[in-house]
Amino acid sequence: MRKIERMVITFLILLLGTYSEGFVISEAKFEELSSMVSDMSTGDRIAFWAESFVGTPYDPDPVGEYVRKGVIVADERVDCMYTTFRSVELAFSNNYSDAVANALNTRFLTHGRLDADGNVLNYEERYQYGIDMILSGKFGRNVTREIASPVSVKGERGIERVDIIAKKSALTNADKLRSGDIIFFVKDPSKRKVGEIIGHIGIVSVHEGGIFLIHASGNKNGNGEVKRVALGNYIDSMPFTGIMVTRFDTK
Repeated sequence: MRKIERMVITFLILLLGTYSEGFVISEAKFEELSSMVSDMSTGDRIAFWAESFVGTPYDPDPVGEYVRKGVIVADERVDCMYTTFRSVELAFSNNYSDAVANALNTRFLTHGRLDADGNVLNYEERYQYGIDMILSGKFGRNVTREIASPVSVKGERGIERVDIIAKKSALTNADKLRSGDIIFFVKDPSKRKVGEIIGHIGIVSVHEGGIFLIHASGNKNGNGEVKRVALGNYIDSMPFTGIMVTRFDTK
């Protein structure tokens, strides 16, 4: 990334930092900001939009407030999957309506359908498991093996095994990650409860000052927000056994 691009990203991140407590990405705000990031790489755009959610309250609904309401846009409160969906959708959008079209293409095992009022008709066909997002290819290439030598762990729901980067190796190879990389945090097989391989999702943001993780984090009481944390610190203390990583090729 050129120095001037890093300066612009840092400035915009600081600018977005003033919008907390449920910063909604309205059509006007999208138009204002998208013109400023249009020349960035795909990864930098994904990281930028992820950064825009920092400070947004956490959505504690286990189903997801956006699913419960049957809507595409629900920026007031977000969980880790919605934050990932929305950051990718916005990064690939030339205008606000593109983000809706992209959501219908990417959030679903099939394809999303809307009624005349714009309500989602088939959220039961959405991606509910992070591993399915990885396997779909809609959220970038699986570059886990390119980051570090993987280890194989037990899968779930008909998936026999998955290759992951073990926690210690993830920590020592964190510098190989790029802005916009999506990190899928893998649960210890002995701690899985509902057939989930992936227990959490976050987005990497690399800019002057370090390597960060942008993720929606809640506590046992359902409180929390989207946070920007030092990636190394998070990996070191995370309750997961390892990670998988996807990446969109730069363009």
